[in-house]
Amino acid sequence: FHRGYYIRARAVDHCVQDFLHETQSHPRTQILSLGAGLDSLYFRLKDVGLLHHTVVYEVDFPNVACQKAALIKTTKELSAVVGDTGGEQSGVITFSGKDYKLLGVDLSELSQLESALEEAGLDSEIPTLFIAEVVLTYTENSRSDALIQWAAEHFSQACFLLYEQMHPEDPFGRVMQQHFSQLNTALCSLAQYPDCEAQQRRFLEKGWTECNIMDMNEFFTCCTPEEEQQRVQALEPFDEYEEWHLKCSHYFVLTASKGMEPSWTPLLPKMTVPPRVGCVRMAGSIPAAVCEGHSETPGLRRYGHRSVLIKPNVILTTGGFGEEDGRHCRMRHFHVLIKFAGYWKAGCVKNENPDTRWGERLYHTVSCLSNSLALVVGGRTSPSSEGLGMVWLKFPETSNASDPDDITVEVLSEQPAAEPAALRWRHSTTEVTFKGEKYLFLYGGRSAVEPVLGDWYFLHTQGLSCAMIPVEGPVPESRHSHSACGWKGGVIIAGGLGAAEQPLGSVFFLREFEHGFQWQPVETYPPLIPRYSHTAHVHGGKLLLVGGVWFHSSSVPGITVLDLMTGLCLDYAINVEHLEWPLMLHNHSSVLLPDEEELLLIGGGGNCFSFGTHLNQELVSLSLSDILTSH
Repeated sequence: FHRGYYIRARAVDHCVQDFLHETQSHPRTQILSLGAGLDSLYFRLKDVGLLHHTVVYEVDFPNVACQKAALIKTTKELSAVVGDTGGEQSGVITFSGKDYKLLGVDLSELSQLESALEEAGLDSEIPTLFIAEVVLTYTENSRSDALIQWAAEHFSQACFLLYEQMHPEDPFGRVMQQHFSQLNTALCSLAQYPDCEAQQRRFLEKGWTECNIMDMNEFFTCCTPEEEQQRVQALEPFDEYEEWHLKCSHYFVLTASKGMEPSWTPLLPKMTVPPRVGCVRMAGSIPAAVCEGHSETPGLRRYGHRSVLIKPNVILTTGGFGEEDGRHCRMRHFHVLIKFAGYWKAGCVKNENPDTRWGERLYHTVSCLSNSLALVVGGRTSPSSEGLGMVWLKFPETSNASDPDDITVEVLSEQPAAEPAALRWRHSTTEVTFKGEKYLFLYGGRSAVEPVLGDWYFLHTQGLSCAMIPVEGPVPESRHSHSACGWKGGVIIAGGLGAAEQPLGSVFFLREFEHGFQWQPVETYPPLIPRYSHTAHVHGGKLLLVGGVWFHSSSVPGITVLDLMTGLCLDYAINVEHLEWPLMLHNHSSVLLPDEEELLLIGGGGNCFSFGTHLNQELVSLSLSDILTSH
C-alpha cells in the first residue's frame, strides 16, 4: 500500500514540477485539476515556492468542493497559505484566493464546466496543465473523450496529465474490475482503452500532437533517480515484490501536449531503459482444467508455500500464507494430495510431534532426500525477522495409502551444523552430484539483512555439513525468487529478482567438471523474457518455466519451454476459459508428473493492492504432452 500510493504521488509531482520548470519563463501559467477531491497538491507546491506566477484551479462535485472549502477555512495553516479570499464565495466557486480557485461542478457536464471555468478566470491563451488522476475512467467514454478533445481544441498551449488503470482482462485486472464493480464505481474506460497503446491513440485522435505513456514499473525504473529508488526500498521491511510489480503494471501515467515550444516531455527516461516486452508471440496454448473429483479445499488456498512429490501419487504441501481454521494466517498444518483410482483427494495432516514446532513459514524450500525424510530449509515469518533455519520432516517409508488421513508427518528437532547458511528465504535448494556423492546446493535468496544474496553452499545430504567444492566460471548476478532444477548432476538456475528489484532473464548451468563445478551461461533464442516468482521443472532435456511475474507486457507468463541442448525458447499461453476464477501464477507451487506428462498447479495468488486478496481456489491440471512432443 505504501509503495503503491507513493509511486502515484511521485509520478504526479514529477510531471507537475516539470511543467512548472519548463514554463517558468512565461509571465502566467495555470493548472486545472479535474476531480481534485481532497488533494493537497496546491498547498505542497505553494509551500516549496513553485507557484510564483501560476494559478491552480480545482474542480469536483459540489458537495466535495464545499467540504474542502470548509476544511480550508477552518484550518488556520491552510487558510494562511491561500491568503485573504476577499469575502464569501457564491455559486459554483466555493473558494477563491489569489492563486487558488475551488469549483463545485460535475465534470461530465462539459458546458457547465466550461462556463464555471470562464467565470473563475481560466485563460485559454496561456500554458495550461490539466490533471486527471484516476478520474475520467469513472465517467462514460463519450463524455471523457469530449473533455479531452475540448481541452485540446480550446487551449492554445496545453498539457494533459492522466493517471489511470489498465489491463482489465488478466487475473489481477479481473480482481481489480470486480472490486470497483462491487463499489458501484465501474471503470468505464477499460473496455475501449485497455492498454498504453490504446490510450496513446485516444489522445492523438482527440487533437493532441505529442503523447507519451509508461506503466508505473517503467516510471519507477526510468524516471525515478537511483538514489531515490534506493531510499524507498530501504524505508521499511518489504517482501511483497509480486504485489508491488503487479499493481504498477496495471496503472499508467500519460502526458500529452499541443502548442508547447519546446515540446513537453516529462516522461523521457532519465536512466537506461530496460528492453520493453511488447506483445509476446505465443507458440500455442495449453488448456487448464480443474482436477476431476477434487472438491475445493481451503488448505490449498495459499501462497508462498512449497509442494513436493514424496511418493508416487503423493504430494506434500507445507507452509505459506492462506486460509486455515476459518482465518487468513501463516499455515500451521501440512496438506497432502493423494491420487487414488484416477482422482486426487486432499486432506490436512497435523504435526505428529507437537513438542517440536516447525515455525509456520513462507518462501522456504523442501527437498525429499529419502523414502521417509524431507528437509525444510529457510523461510520466514515476518520479513523483519531472521530466517528460520532447517528442520526434518519424517513420513512413513512405505505407504499404500488411499486417503490423506492415512499419512502422518513428524517434525524432527535436529539442528544441522550448516544451520547458519539456511537463515534466508526466496532461495533454492537442489540435489547435485560430485564424484558420485550427493549434495544439496543452496543458492541465492534474501535475508532480513541482505535484500538479495548471490552466495551458495554445498551441503552433504548425510549430516548436512558444508563441503568446500571449487566453483569456476562467470558468477551469476545475485538473485532471489528464481528457479533451480537438477540436470545432468548439476543445476539449472533461471530468472529471479536482482539487486535493483528488476526481473532477470539469465539462465545458468552449474555443471560438474574434474575438480569441482563450473558456472556456464545458457544462451536462449529468442532471449528469455525476464521473470521471477515462477516454478520450474526439467523433462527430457527441456526446462519448463511455469508462471511468474514479468514487466511491460500485455500478457501474463504461461509456460515457457527452453530446449537445453539448442537454446530454443518458446512461450505458451495457458487457456483458462474453463476456469470460473482468475488463475494467478505467482507465489504458487507446481508438481510435474513425468510419466503422465501432466503438471499440477497448487495454490498461488496473494494481495491485489487495495482490491482484496485472491487465492487460487482449486487444484489445476495442465496436460503437457502436446508441447513436449512438438517442441
